[in-house]
Amino acid sequence: MTLVLMSPLTFLVHPQRWLWAIHHHRGTLSAAPNFAFELCLSKLTDTDIEGLDLNSWRMAVNGAEPVSPHTIRRFSQRFARYGFRPEVMAPVYGLAEAAVGLAFPPPGRIPPIDRIQRDVFESSGEAVPADAADARALEFVACGQPLPGYQIRIVDQSGRELPERHEGRLEFQGPSATSGYFRNPDATRNLFDGDWLDSGDLAYIVGGDIYPTRRIKDVIIRGGRNLYPYEVEEAVGDIPGIRKGCVAVFGSTDPGSGKERLIVLSETRETAPTKLDALRVQVNAVTTDLLGTSPDDVVMAMPHTVMKTSSGKIRRNAVRELYESGQLGHKPRAVWWQFARLLMTSLRPRLRRLRRRLADMAYAVYAHFIFWMLAPPVWLLIAVLPRPRWRWAVVHWGARLLFRLGRIPLQVDGAEKLPQDQACVIISNHASYLDGVVLLAVLPLCFSFVAKAELSRQFIPRVFLRRIGAEFVERFDKQRGVADARDTAQVAQAGRSLVFFPEGTFTRMPGLLPFHMGAFAAAAQAGVPVVPVVIRGTRSLLRGESRFPRRVVVKINVGAPIAPTGREWAAVVKLRDAARDAVLQQLGEPDLE
Repeated sequence: MTLVLMSPLTFLVHPQRWLWAIHHHRGTLSAAPNFAFELCLSKLTDTDIEGLDLNSWRMAVNGAEPVSPHTIRRFSQRFARYGFRPEVMAPVYGLAEAAVGLAFPPPGRIPPIDRIQRDVFESSGEAVPADAADARALEFVACGQPLPGYQIRIVDQSGRELPERHEGRLEFQGPSATSGYFRNPDATRNLFDGDWLDSGDLAYIVGGDIYPTRRIKDVIIRGGRNLYPYEVEEAVGDIPGIRKGCVAVFGSTDPGSGKERLIVLSETRETAPTKLDALRVQVNAVTTDLLGTSPDDVVMAMPHTVMKTSSGKIRRNAVRELYESGQLGHKPRAVWWQFARLLMTSLRPRLRRLRRRLADMAYAVYAHFIFWMLAPPVWLLIAVLPRPRWRWAVVHWGARLLFRLGRIPLQVDGAEKLPQDQACVIISNHASYLDGVVLLAVLPLCFSFVAKAELSRQFIPRVFLRRIGAEFVERFDKQRGVADARDTAQVAQAGRSLVFFPEGTFTRMPGLLPFHMGAFAAAAQAGVPVVPVVIRGTRSLLRGESRFPRRVVVKINVGAPIAPTGREWAAVVKLRDAARDAVLQQLGEPDLE
């Protein structure tokens, strides 16, 4: 293994030396912030890289600042003829408080780019997919899944975890998480939310991937909408006469009205008043086209006015302070007359957000009321009814009534694939405490849950599960577990279907955990097929360690039965792998094995 180091100053002066170093040393892994890839695009000519070969590059880690979808596309297109493959680009997410690394994509994947509806996202924070023809769509890049041992969650302003495709504050846990800031107890207190650490970033999650959207301190709220500085800075930087990478977009509070104004500060070498006026018109037009609102002030500044960190990131707060102190030599034009209009236009989205928050709270209270209204009578009926068929009817219709009264749609696809003339072993992914209730509500056959033995030592679940025919298995005592597996196989041989959650547990983050072997050993011993069932939506409905349910659509997909090819161990492993592959194909979540 060879490590090649290069001075950042060398790269800034001669960006091609980075790429030539990869060429000469046959480099496989190299990391840089997004601006480095952009610098290669803007500064290098074909002559600079003639004969370049990047075919050895296996992972181009892109992090340390917001990853631009335009940069990813352009870099992959520009350097494709030099051996650079699109799947080499690896957008990542991390921060110093987690010893840098927090989320990485799987190797060999072309970075997913999510296109979402701008107006919906800016007003509500919901990332609704946009049509391909939507010219104003926002785009965000997936920055991978949490590294092993780490957890990430997205929470709202009240600290409640949000479902997928909802923007909120990104919090994390992990083995390398900091215990606090050096000699700064106030900052340390603000860093922690219970056992979770606040990243200071906003993001949303889709299918286990993290989509960072912006730094919280960079949020610009104008007219009740959350505006994004990064895409405006990138677009304004493309205007001829504006220095690329030297644009700062920020919000500035007006001292008279207290309202936040949108400021666009751009560096230029132009000095002629007519050219400066023309540039202001172009900047105003680009900003208005992107955001649907015009900036309150467009500032043309001399080179080196926009302050940056040592890694090249724009210090927007520092630029804001420079602007507000009047040290830019530019007197902001009066815009007080706009604030009355802004107040009126911002009132509706603010009320809409408040109404949505109150609706979420009201639904959570209502859902708990429905559950506790139904659970006691269902449990009592299960405990006293003498016939198994009656008990099964009660639990089936009780589960369906819970979701119907909770206004949670259950969409079932493939139920006709369930065997009608023989028993089977049903295996399902596990994402929430409600997964078992979902299966009770939708599966059109009687079956026995295979539950962990710990539940048999708790009175309420023990009575309920035993009365509906559940089988308990030991997870930690291997000798006892082997005997339990034989017992479950005998149940299947006797003609009763079994339901397993082969992951054995579930996590807050999306992803499929490794499967235990019990379900597949039982199916092979009994000679019955395995039916893979995929449940989607329950993790957002009620996450682990959460008591705050949210209304979502729950989708259930029943796969084709998979018959065992024998009873030997190799056949059991083959059966497990086939069933797990079938679940992964339909689940749309990362493989955590």
